[in-house]
Amino acid sequence: QVQLVESGGGLVQAGTSLRLSCRDSRRTSSNNGMAWFRPAPGKEREFVAGISWNGGSTGYADSVKGRFTISRDRGANTMSLQMNNLKPEDTATYYCATALRASFSRDNTDYRYWGQGTQVTVSP
Repeated sequence: QVQLVESGGGLVQAGTSLRLSCRDSRRTSSNNGMAWFRPAPGKEREFVAGISWNGGSTGYADSVKGRFTISRDRGANTMSLQMNNLKPEDTATYYCATALRASFSRDNTDYRYWGQGTQVTVSP
């Protein structure tokens, strides 16, 4: 049973930074793509950023490009999201997820395992 645990959320002011982490409970390194999602109006979950199994490929939503950076440490089985220059519209619960394949996808239905989420609140 795969368990994903997020951490690093909090309440911050606009313009500041946060770093989210997601730990995969498996003892062996994951060979799956991973991503971060957040709820959005009209969508169950909106793609924020994704990374391939070896970190060789990454992708971002237009709304966070240039501000957020996704990375992973396969040895530690963790994935991180460095969020800089945060804006009030970034306020959301952020979920990490493991894809069904080695690459990442922008479609939340391509993900098998999900964490419980970590809350990010950005005040003006």
